Amino acid sequence: MNLATTLKLALQEMELPPMWLAVFAALGWAVGQLAPLPIPYAPALGWALVGLGLAISGLAAAQMVRARTTFIPRRQPARLVTNGIFALSRNPIYLADAVILSGLLLIWNALFAAPLVPAFMLWITHRYIRGEEAWIAAAHGEDYARYRARTRRWL
Repeated sequence: MNLATTLKLALQEMELPPMWLAVFAALGWAVGQLAPLPIPYAPALGWALVGLGLAISGLAAAQMVRARTTFIPRRQPARLVTNGIFALSRNPIYLADAVILSGLLLIWNALFAAPLVPAFMLWITHRYIRGEEAWIAAAHGEDYARYRARTRRWL
């Protein structure tokens, strides 16, 4: 088996967003080890961001469970959730992942790795969000179009 085939198989196994968060976080950790940039209070702010991200993610998942729909990526949602945290972002769980990644970079003094956050957001948009939006638009039509017009993808 050649390297390209091995990499392709490895990528197929990492299809859940938390795995991509772990990959981007590991890269950020490595940057923090190789080129730390300590800033006063950065770790405290980082822990606050990690906590905020976990809270957002938990709140969004709870709202989806209450609405009796899935929060698992690439599964067709049964209902369109537009209230609560979903009134602020169409993708609060992915937003929470980006906030968590930002917090981890601060905790690890990995500020040179800051470009990983928008890179992560672009990757998640490409890998998950666009497909999910197409499914939701097909299933919920005008309701989704109105929601999309008033609520941004990220924040």
